[in-house]
Amino acid sequence: MTLPTPIAERVLDLVARIPAGRVMAYGDIAAWFADEAADGPEAGPDTEPDAVKLGPRQVGRVMSHFGGGVPWWRVLRSDGTHAPGLAEEGLRRLRAEGTPLRAGGTRVDMAKARWDGVERGGRGPA
Repeated sequence: MTLPTPIAERVLDLVARIPAGRVMAYGDIAAWFADEAADGPEAGPDTEPDAVKLGPRQVGRVMSHFGGGVPWWRVLRSDGTHAPGLAEEGLRRLRAEGTPLRAGGTRVDMAKARWDGVERGGRGPA
C-alpha cells in the first residue's frame, strides 16, 4: 500500500477542514498552497519538492488515491461539478449538507458555497 506524501497529507488535512455546506475547487486548493508558499520562506534545499509542483491536477490525483477518508464530495471542478463517476453520490451528500446548488440542482453555486480555507476566528488550516 502506498502512503501519502507529506504534501498529500496536507491536502487531505485541508479537505477535512472544509465545513459542511461549503466546497473548494481543485484549483482553489492548489492556490491555497501556492499562497502559503509565497508567504513562507523561499524555496530551498529543504523545501518539499511536491509543494512547488502542486496544481489542480495534482490535487485531483491526491484525492483519487487517498481521498476516501475525507469529505471528497466537497472538492469540485471550478464549474461546480464533480469529476466523472462521482456526481450522483457527491450531489446526494452535498444536498444532505444544504450546499447551495444552481438552478437545475446538478452543480454547486460556487459563488455562494466556495470556502476560502480560513476557519472561523481567522485561523487557516495548520
